[in-house]
Amino acid sequence: MSWEHIILVLITGVVCGIINTLAGSGSLISLPILMFIGLPPHVANGTNRIGILFQNIVSTWNFKRQKVLDVKMGWKVAIPSILGSVAGAFIVLELDDRAVEITVGVVLFIMLVPIFLKPRKWLQGSSPEEMSPNLILRFLIFLFIGAYGGFIQAGVGIFLLSALVLNAGYDLVKANALKVFINLIFTPFALAVFIYKGQIDIVAGLVLAAGNSIGAYFASKYAVSWGASFVRYVLVIVILGAGTKLLFFP
Repeated sequence: MSWEHIILVLITGVVCGIINTLAGSGSLISLPILMFIGLPPHVANGTNRIGILFQNIVSTWNFKRQKVLDVKMGWKVAIPSILGSVAGAFIVLELDDRAVEITVGVVLFIMLVPIFLKPRKWLQGSSPEEMSPNLILRFLIFLFIGAYGGFIQAGVGIFLLSALVLNAGYDLVKANALKVFINLIFTPFALAVFIYKGQIDIVAGLVLAAGNSIGAYFASKYAVSWGASFVRYVLVIVILGAGTKLLFFP
């Protein structure tokens, strides 16, 4: 890597670390940048996981230190996410990329509906009486989210946030803490598949990881004090940007 590419990837990592910690879809920025510096698409997809892994280590530590992370719940939903992520990583070469992009873009825009129609759930969470006790449904939701995360990663944070708010009843700040913890747990399993297949550039991955970690540190440090309302605005902006990118600028 040239010094210009190192600086570009490092700055990209910082920006994506912030976006991924507060909302998700930072990989829609990092993946094109990794390909721009010369990595093949599948190598870029695998290398991106190194940055995601270190980013989530930093943000999980910060959220836990601020006592907003429900570790017990995190492990419960991480298990189906792990199973899904391994499956998604193995089938990544078997699906049509454009079809997946269109599907995800449409789903992202659909997610805007409950954000605006049920703002209290996103800002304050839900009482236990309001939540569905259907554990099988919850298992399947996080299994499919994990599978998508194993497939491409971009946008998985938004899906996790939506499931944690609408299905598990957390407000956005606590859901964010759980989101990065779940990502931290299932990312190594998907990363191992890419390493096994030789789809990794370790130097680019470590540079990206350094940037992601810096961005994640500041985003997780201030997310609690900024509150759920701020995170909700960031989430809406990211959904609009990510959905538009996937549908109209492939």
